Amino acid sequence: MKVEGWEQRYRTEAGVPDGSLPPPTPLVQRFLGVAQPGTALDLAAGTGRNAIWLARHGWDVTAVDGAPTAIETLNKYAAQSGVCVRTVLADLEKGEYVIEPGMWDAITICYYLQRGLLEPAKAGVRRGGLIVVIVHTTEGNELPTETRTSQGELLSYFKDWDVLHQYEGKPNDPEHRRSVAEIVARRPG
Repeated sequence: MKVEGWEQRYRTEAGVPDGSLPPPTPLVQRFLGVAQPGTALDLAAGTGRNAIWLARHGWDVTAVDGAPTAIETLNKYAAQSGVCVRTVLADLEKGEYVIEPGMWDAITICYYLQRGLLEPAKAGVRRGGLIVVIVHTTEGNELPTETRTSQGELLSYFKDWDVLHQYEGKPNDPEHRRSVAEIVARRPG
């Protein structure tokens, strides 16, 4: 989905009466909740469910998203939560955000697939740092698309990394229903 589609979605969701932030992605909680806090980059951060949780747990967080309403909502939730999250409005597909090599202790990319972003994200993780990636996958006889990987595809990007967790199948996240591929990997060295 292009930024315009996400923007429309976030505008619609921002009007939801309860206006509460969804809980963080369980995989982020599971692995980054026990890691030593440091610098974290949350790519395609949306309204900040992971960024705010990380900040609450001592991480120095930068959150990037291309939808203005998502960034506005994230900033509102961060203020309500009493945490600081550095936000960047940038269209990742247009390359408006450059990931500095070796700068981050953790990078998260949850429920967003941009194949060309994976190598820069990997390069952005410091030696010994973690990356958490969750993408939607094909189901049944579907062919891969720009938003869905084929079976085994995500794992193939991390052959030279220490894979701590790899899963393909139905998500363990109540916010999502479509099949996923998950990777948590540590940069060697």
